[in-house]
Parts: sequence; structure tokens; C-alpha cells
Amino acid sequence: MPHDDPDHPHALLPPDPALRVKALETILTRKGLVDPAALDAIIDMYQSRIGPRNGAQVVARAWVDADFRARLLSNPMPLLRDLGFYGRQGEHMVVVENTPQTHNMVVCTLCSCYPWPLLGIPPGWYKSDAYRARAVREPRKVLAEFGVELPAGTAVRVWDSTAEIRYLVLPMRPEGTDGLGVDALADLVSRDSMIGTGLPARPEAA
Repeated sequence: MPHDDPDHPHALLPPDPALRVKALETILTRKGLVDPAALDAIIDMYQSRIGPRNGAQVVARAWVDADFRARLLSNPMPLLRDLGFYGRQGEHMVVVENTPQTHNMVVCTLCSCYPWPLLGIPPGWYKSDAYRARAVREPRKVLAEFGVELPAGTAVRVWDSTAEIRYLVLPMRPEGTDGLGVDALADLVSRDSMIGTGLPARPEAA
């Protein structure tokens, strides 16, 4: 088989997936088949704009519509299907709500299960061994490293995603946003705030 031949080009690819992707990208770029700038733009679109924006719209609507929020927390899938935020990696979602008493945080300890239809491509740190292990053992320290300092009386609950269930954090609505509509509120919602490793922006910081 070609893959058993040490002189075959495929045999030169490193075993780590990230390094394999980088090696393939380098080969294709040198052959003029791939534009690195175009690749970066596509990745940024899915990682930073399309996916997280979907989730942000859901969060913002939950902030302004009490009935929507109640249905989202009790049985989110019909709502998400109606909104078009349903598909592979998002077949069974559970939404958990942050409160002054409880802060929720999501991890996947086994691999990198992540709600793609709502949050896009998972960030590199979410897939790292360090985050997957430490989020469970020392969540407050991990949150502090992300810049999230919680009151001593706020409990931290860590949710472990699986191939069957993925989680979305519904963060608390920032103060001073009473007059804002859904689109303006969505601008305050970051990807990390929906994983639990961040907080929504305040209006003056947006």
C-alpha cells in the first residue's frame, strides 16, 4: 500500500492533525493551488463571525423575550430548528443559564464536541489537553486566566459535552442594556461568554 511506503509523499506528513493540515496547506500553497489569505478569511468567517453570531442572536432574543427564554431553557431544539441553527454537531443542544448564584462553563473532556451551528469552529484552546483537563479540576483558576473573576459566593458548574449532547451557556444580561434591541444586544455577546469562559461586554465597552 502507498501509505506503507516510507518514500511515498503521504508518509512524510506528521501524525498530529494540526501539523498535517499545516503541511498540506504548505504543499498546496507552493503548488499555487491555495491562497493562504483566502483560507484565513474562510476560517475567520466560520470561527469568529458566522457561528458565534448565530448563538449571539439566540442569547439576545432570550434576554428580551421571556417566553422564548423559558422555551429555550426547557426544550431548545424546536426553537433552534425553526431558526435554522440545527445540523451536524448541533443535533441535541442543552442550554444552561448563568445566574448570580451559578456560573456555567462548558468543556469536552474526551475530545472537542462543540455546537458548530451556534458557535462555529471550536477555538484551539477548547481542544487543548490543558483546557480539557484543568476545566474540570480547577475551573476558577482557568476562568481567572480568561479574565473572569467571580464573586466568592458564585458556584461554578462545569458541563462535559459528549457526542450526544452539546451545551450553550446563556450568560447574564449586562446592566445598563434596558433600551437595547436584539441586534445591539447580540453585539455584546462573545463566543467565550456562550462557552462560559467569558462574560458579555458592557455597552460602554462594545
